Amino acid sequence: MIERLEIDANRLTFTARAAGPQGGRGVILLHGFPQTSWSWRTQLSELGDEGYRAVAPDQRGYSAGARPLPVSDYRLDHLVGDVLALADAMEMDTFDLVGHDWGGLVSWVAAARHSDRVRSLSVVSTPHPLALRAALLDADPTQVGRSAQMDAFRRPDVPEKLLLGEDNSGSGLEALCTASGLGAANTQQYLAVLTRPGALTAALNWYRAMDGEDLAGLPAVKVPTLYVWSTDDAAFGRPEAEASATFVSAGYRFVVLEGVNHWVPEAAPKELARALLEHLATT
Repeated sequence: MIERLEIDANRLTFTARAAGPQGGRGVILLHGFPQTSWSWRTQLSELGDEGYRAVAPDQRGYSAGARPLPVSDYRLDHLVGDVLALADAMEMDTFDLVGHDWGGLVSWVAAARHSDRVRSLSVVSTPHPLALRAALLDADPTQVGRSAQMDAFRRPDVPEKLLLGEDNSGSGLEALCTASGLGAANTQQYLAVLTRPGALTAALNWYRAMDGEDLAGLPAVKVPTLYVWSTDDAAFGRPEAEASATFVSAGYRFVVLEGVNHWVPEAAPKELARALLEHLATT
């Protein structure tokens, strides 16, 4: 059974989905764009059934009570701070961290900078941010093309008009999700959130707030790490995925899912849950 929660943390109120016993080992799962905690429902159930206390928050901008207006409030340090504050609110002194897409980037940085809190790391799809930055600085034409959408989302106002459509129904976002293979049922779940007033702008502010300085001095990840990448990912290529191992100084496992698109939590839910459980069992 998946619970719905409201968690006060970092002077904001986050909605969340959770499963498993209250006293179970804590696992926090972070979604990406344009997803919500709904994306983790299968993994939450599987983890909860194994006795973990698994919690997936609707992150900053996606929760109605955690939707500040300034773009600067979506800087990476705030996003990482939310993770630690959520853990504090749930009395998780240490926790296992899982992230996909944008949640994966936040997870890489949180684990690197807070190894005293993060017991283990599992990242889905997203390469280590320094591996990705190296590819872009080297003008890897494949990854530059893959990342063009991120640059487009940083523009003021225009993405909202294109993604919401003239009637604010989210027709552009729906078309984008459908073309990328997300699936109609999942897409409708996310549209129900992101077509609410201010929600899409808040979600896009993650892109607008990106700043390379946020990664300055980022140390190596010193906790056991699982990285799951899929061969049909249209956002991130194999070179950046394979280069991510360079930035981990602890035990590391790289899992490749053949024929799976970028939306791994929804497209390969059982395979991902199995990989997570195997990784957690070894840490």
